[in-house]
Amino acid sequence: MSQVTALLREASKLDLTDRAELVSSLLEDLDPRPHYVSDEEVMERLEELKSGKVQGLSVEEFWKACGRQ
Repeated sequence: MSQVTALLREASKLDLTDRAELVSSLLEDLDPRPHYVSDEEVMERLEELKSGKVQGLSVEEFWKACGRQ
């Protein structure tokens, strides 16, 4: 069994909050730029969506933009 497989098996036993923290930490190791978004920015973006000022992506569009399709 590879080391990654063993780690994934152990990580799958964590609760949702701990898994999210693990993922966040791993992503920060890959890209040192901060991923923090303030509550104010979240609310501004939500209002833009609700008002129609911007249009959200479908799940398919999101994954395509991430290079996953």
